[in-house]
Amino acid sequence: MTRADSLVAHKFRLGRRNTLHRNSQFQYVYRRGKSAGCTHFTLIFLPGRQLKLGISVSRKIGCAVTRNRVKRLLRENFRLMQHEVHTGQYVLIARPPAAQADYHTLGRSLRYVLKREGLLLEV
Repeated sequence: MTRADSLVAHKFRLGRRNTLHRNSQFQYVYRRGKSAGCTHFTLIFLPGRQLKLGISVSRKIGCAVTRNRVKRLLRENFRLMQHEVHTGQYVLIARPPAAQADYHTLGRSLRYVLKREGLLLEV
């Protein structure tokens, strides 16, 4: 990997400082954020200075393997779109149909909800 490739890869990282970890952080977004949804998930957004993502997948979705798969797919789709969205705190709450959805379906749903709510930047 060349230095240029490394810089490009680093630019698309969704690091630890860009994720919500504590229950209090999630609760803050739940209380003050604006929500929108689709078949596969509910999105809650709170404007802010820094981009942060939190993903919540309940046991209703399925076993641990299924829940982790849904989290990975949502995180990866968001990671690739991070430069196209407004800064703020985002929480994605998975719904049961997300367990059967593939990577591209979740990506289309995420883009659709972000666009509908005006959270995509004008490029």
